[in-house]
Amino acid sequence: MSELNKLLAGAQSKLAGYLTENKIDPARVVYASEQIEKLTAADRAIRLGKRQAKGKEDEAAKAARAKKPRTGRPVTTQAITKAVTGAALTGPQKQRILRAVARIAEQKKLSAPELSNLF
Repeated sequence: MSELNKLLAGAQSKLAGYLTENKIDPARVVYASEQIEKLTAADRAIRLGKRQAKGKEDEAAKAARAKKPRTGRPVTTQAITKAVTGAALTGPQKQRILRAVARIAEQKKLSAPELSNLF
């Protein structure tokens, strides 16, 4: 049994309840987040376009600013540990955990959770 599973067994947070109820391993949440948030060549191209469009006001610059790349920052083991134990998290950390849990729920054919249901 991994350390994350041991924490999950004794935790009383909303996230811990959701994960145990739906039989989701916290390590799987970390892995899913790595897959979701990983930077791709398209994300790097978007960032390059934004840098090149700085200071310009034409249509191409506005289009470049409208696109959103992935963050490149997955959920860490420390963040999922904090979330399971009920410690304070930042908004972006909560969103990343929500995206990862929603991906797993989709794979398990469950309804997607809402942020208020997890935190």
